[in-house]
Amino acid sequence: MQFLVIGHDGEDDEALSRRMAARDAHLALVSDSVKDGRQLMGAAILDDEGKMRGSVMLVNYPSRKDVDEWLKNEPYVIGNVWKKIDVIPCQLAPSFAHLLKS
Repeated sequence: MQFLVIGHDGEDDEALSRRMAARDAHLALVSDSVKDGRQLMGAAILDDEGKMRGSVMLVNYPSRKDVDEWLKNEPYVIGNVWKKIDVIPCQLAPSFAHLLKS
């Protein structure tokens, strides 16, 4: 089952510093998740000036419970970067089925 995960960064003065401090660990986890088929897509959300303000990820997990378990170890959660997280069940369109690993 696929889920759209939208992580909204904090809006305080230290938000970007927290993001940058956790970024390498976040990208390492993303790399592992892509290799095993759990993460299908990811992007930074930018503001009008091009500054990172959040993240959007399309992930593939058996259940919402599994997504919540993954989020417990996500560096942007542990590092207090994402202040609000939306998790929305979705279904990958057939044209993109090649992204799913068997």
